[in-house]
Amino acid sequence: MVDVRGVHYGFGRREIFSGLDLQVRRGRITAFMGPSGTGKTTLLRLITGQAAPHEGTVRVFGEDVPKLPQRELFALRRRMGMLFQNGALLTDLSVFENVAFPLREHARLPESLLRHIVLSKLHAVGLRGAANLMPGELSGGMARRVALARAIVMDPEILIYDEPFVGLDPISMGMIVRLIRQMNEVLGITSIVVSHDVEELGAIAHDSYLLSQGKVVASGTPAELRASHLEVVRQFMEGIADGPVPFHYPAPDYFGQLLDGGSP
Repeated sequence: MVDVRGVHYGFGRREIFSGLDLQVRRGRITAFMGPSGTGKTTLLRLITGQAAPHEGTVRVFGEDVPKLPQRELFALRRRMGMLFQNGALLTDLSVFENVAFPLREHARLPESLLRHIVLSKLHAVGLRGAANLMPGELSGGMARRVALARAIVMDPEILIYDEPFVGLDPISMGMIVRLIRQMNEVLGITSIVVSHDVEELGAIAHDSYLLSQGKVVASGTPAELRASHLEVVRQFMEGIADGPVPFHYPAPDYFGQLLDGGSP
């Protein structure tokens, strides 16, 4: 479903990817993991055509994404659903209208059919009774579930979750983990989950990629990653503070900078 080959990408002098290779297989839950700043969200931007690699190829559904004309790119995006970080609900619209928004934008449906679809998606995430609430009346976990209903309302073939567990209490997190698994199994879709929550990903992911230093440093099932003897993998999976991923951002000599008296 997604094939990334030899991708190089960066901002200015900062290189984010330097020869990135990975694949997302149909019908499976694939996790992209890695420390903060390793380009997980940037990878999603490349997959959805919001950015283009400097070198290499990004193919989705067999299409070379950076080369697609705008009309075809938009058509490809309609085959994907996206759960944004923190939900990103439209604050001036009710729960019902938030979920209905993609349908109103991209389809011409009778109001009765639109209502049926929206309520069915809200029912799937357990929030049919909250259809008339406003986003400000929702808890964090409820807002994330409404955002998930919106992400699946167009019946996507690929469903992308960008940090779906951030800021959730244990109960809400357990609900989202269960929903990700259920959506994948019941709807038969392909799921991409970007997160650094090792325990939650271990409960749902079929395939995992650990990104670091611009490349995939390890891949396999969550169990295979936990069994790895590579130092960078162990540091991430076990949450070790000291290791290949440094604590300090590169900087001049500390005492020399203190005595310099110039700008920081």
